[in-house]
Amino acid sequence: MHPPAERTAALLTVDVVLEALLGRPARASDRVITDAAIDSRLVIPGSLFVALPGEHADGHDFVADAFQRGALLALIDRKVQLEVPVLDLRRKSGQLPPVELPCALRVKDTLQALQTIARHWRARLDLRVIGITGSVGKSTTKEVAADLLGRRYRTHKNPGNLNNEIGLPLSLLQVTPAHERAVLEMGFYVPGEIALLCDIARPEVGVVTNISQVHLERAGSMEAIIQGKGELVEALPPAPEGTAILNYDEPEVRGMARRTRAAVFHYGLSDQADLWASDIEGLGLEGVRFVLHHRGERFHVRVPMLGRHSVHTALRAAAVGLVEGLNWDEILTGLQRSQSQLRLVAVSGPGGSLLLDDTYNAAPTSVIAALNLLEELEGRRVAVLGDMLELGGFEEHGHRLVGARAAEVVEELVTVGPRARWIGEEAVRAGLPESRLTMLEESQQAVEHLRGRIGAGDVVLIKGSRGVRMDLIVSALEEAE
Repeated sequence: MHPPAERTAALLTVDVVLEALLGRPARASDRVITDAAIDSRLVIPGSLFVALPGEHADGHDFVADAFQRGALLALIDRKVQLEVPVLDLRRKSGQLPPVELPCALRVKDTLQALQTIARHWRARLDLRVIGITGSVGKSTTKEVAADLLGRRYRTHKNPGNLNNEIGLPLSLLQVTPAHERAVLEMGFYVPGEIALLCDIARPEVGVVTNISQVHLERAGSMEAIIQGKGELVEALPPAPEGTAILNYDEPEVRGMARRTRAAVFHYGLSDQADLWASDIEGLGLEGVRFVLHHRGERFHVRVPMLGRHSVHTALRAAAVGLVEGLNWDEILTGLQRSQSQLRLVAVSGPGGSLLLDDTYNAAPTSVIAALNLLEELEGRRVAVLGDMLELGGFEEHGHRLVGARAAEVVEELVTVGPRARWIGEEAVRAGLPESRLTMLEESQQAVEHLRGRIGAGDVVLIKGSRGVRMDLIVSALEEAE
């Protein structure tokens, strides 16, 4: 592993925050901002607290608490009764009055102010940013790519799912001048959102994983989803500085090459791609094995990621490594040792059964991928599948696609929720005996149904959208073990 280069530069300070908001240099305080938070409970001494209005609570109600916990600055956009000074920055002209710390900064809009500060901070950093978007696989790709880059560079990644117009700016404010790379997941709900995130983060590398019907209800159409995801490649700088890493196996993603001035690097399962995989062998819970091809070179790889679909994750991460100058030793060692994984976790269940907990979220593509993994495992295969939300006009068709695949894989199928009934109906139509199907309305019913029915030798996949609370099934069955 190569030692990271020494890097020195100015830290994020009160002066940098004021300079961003005023649009001109400020000489008030060189006190360092230690972190940024929108939840007062997460404030540490020296933090910037941003008071945002929310569906259930308004951050302005917790500004005093943030200061009690040690916040140095707070952004507010309405009057708040505070014991600290309030500096009104809504008018940028005129001389800056003396700044007494800690203090609150009154701005026109706290979210826009947060984004302005993050944009300004990003512009000051000597940093290459890798942006990742797509319908499925963003988080895992981010984790594995960051693992690989971390073998050579000081690398930052956005924690958890801080990938939207609030989370991404917060993530950027955690970057320090010592970092050399940042891997940032970029979420999408409506057209224009990724363009905004790119304007803030200024990525040099853009990775597009795939396009599916996730968030179709909010986006309005598949065309809107394709347009929105493609905003990442449109924002990249021209080659050679910029590179778009695109999934060759999906025509909608491959076609984004026409929308960018950046260099294009294709990955996939086709030998027409720049980086491609063949001879894929799923090893169940032991991972997956395949042959990696690049410019006439072949590498036999075994990675600890679950399911054949994880090959695409490995390809994307390897592509990022190649674009960013890693050698094959760093890439292959990183892939084989990466501890990053899909959110699917194998846990012990009642009577010696094995539960595959994949309850974080669900879309047709990810449910089918989980069923593909289930098919690789030994034992009586049971799937407990809940509603998939936010599919819009694709809702019934998406559930029926899952049902058809489930009929090919499982010995027993349990559905949870009104939409999931389409899964059951299609599974029976595709050949699953009705005696092996149970359709329920709530997760608690599924717990009662499964208790006493699963035991040694059973492998039980549990998956559905977060709103259906399939995680409660896993928790209850783990307790019963």
